[in-house]
Amino acid sequence: MLRKSHGVFLMPTSQLYETTQKNKFIWIFPIFVCCLGAVFYAYEYLLRITPNVIYADLYRYFGISATGYGFINAAYYYPYVIMQLPVGMLMDRYGPRRLLTLACVMCALGTAIFAGTDQWLIALLGRFLVGFGSAFAFVGVLKLATIWLPPNQFGFIAGATSSFGTLMGAFFGEIFLEHLVAVLHWRPTLMVSAVAGLVLAIILALVIRDKPKHQKDYSAEALEQQPHTLKEVFKYSMLVFKNKFIWLNGLVGCLLYLPSSGFAESWEKPYLIAAHNFSSLEAAHAVSTVFLGFTIGGLFFGYVSDKIARRKLPMLLGGVLAAICISIVLYVPNLSKDAVFFFLFLFGISYGAEVLVFPIAREISSTKIAATAMAVTNMFVMVSGALLTPVVGIILDHVWKGIIVNNEHVYTASNFTLALTMLPIACILAAFFAAFLKETYGRPLEE
Repeated sequence: MLRKSHGVFLMPTSQLYETTQKNKFIWIFPIFVCCLGAVFYAYEYLLRITPNVIYADLYRYFGISATGYGFINAAYYYPYVIMQLPVGMLMDRYGPRRLLTLACVMCALGTAIFAGTDQWLIALLGRFLVGFGSAFAFVGVLKLATIWLPPNQFGFIAGATSSFGTLMGAFFGEIFLEHLVAVLHWRPTLMVSAVAGLVLAIILALVIRDKPKHQKDYSAEALEQQPHTLKEVFKYSMLVFKNKFIWLNGLVGCLLYLPSSGFAESWEKPYLIAAHNFSSLEAAHAVSTVFLGFTIGGLFFGYVSDKIARRKLPMLLGGVLAAICISIVLYVPNLSKDAVFFFLFLFGISYGAEVLVFPIAREISSTKIAATAMAVTNMFVMVSGALLTPVVGIILDHVWKGIIVNNEHVYTASNFTLALTMLPIACILAAFFAAFLKETYGRPLEE
């Protein structure tokens, strides 16, 4: 029964405590659910960069050359790219709980297959499964955010998830894997990663819920704007593909993401060991430095772009500065290791301007197809890994001098410099094409 004090009915202490605890749960649990989705995103990012850590072991174990290693990396990107369009519709139809759980299981299964086989083609299948499951990670977090959090927190969750995945999965993950491989060797390390994925999948299944019980479901209004059938997905996709600026924006994103997919995630470590005499651990730290720079750069360029209400100029400057930094690393002789670290860090910050292609995609499209536009843009961005990563390996094998040590193809500094020349070229082209984009001034053009 309520007590009355000074004309106001007061709730009993026990009931007030229960209400307070319930409100605290209602506030904390949505954040926890989204954070759990972000953990899966960081996990799949860790799996994405794993071949970069163990590249020498892969050469020796599978008896492959740089081309074979390039396709091991690319096998992750093929399903990731293909699934970008339907994954949103699947999330709306079946909910994030089941799909994220199954996706995490698929990542763990693919990792176990990759670690347990001695056949290169089966290893490619394992990486394919990892890429297929990973395609659901980032979209899954965004879906959780639309369900559990108010719309005004969506941008923060998207940016925080991207930063968290890069930091934990790539920055810390690269160093962690390097130490773990040194202790356990590469195959047991991957098996540990697979087991960790299964544990995470169980946690996802037990904790994540598709609909809140004690609060508003914020996804209802968002769902009205989303395609629900394959016919609608196709219709919206065609509207997006007919927009020439979506293609141009996607091309800029693809070129600016190449330093990540075509270098930091795959070829940076062997390049630094061959060209700058880095140890394996030093190279791992250098890779992490690039990812740290990319995280900071994404936040920096996003903030500056919003502050000055310009999209094109930051992207153009980012592309030019990235080209200068990576050119210094590639072509200036006798750089100290500290200088290499410094310019790689600046390189990561500079190509962090790539994140601006997503607000541009949203702003140059109508509200009804904005989500599809961002999905298509992400597909273009990830094409850089699917198509261009193997190209580095093919070039390396073309200029290879036939040196084999301990069943491992050995590539010289000049081999890598020639193969990686596409990096400054890609950054310059990104800046060039960015100049032809429509300036949105930070607002949807339909306004």
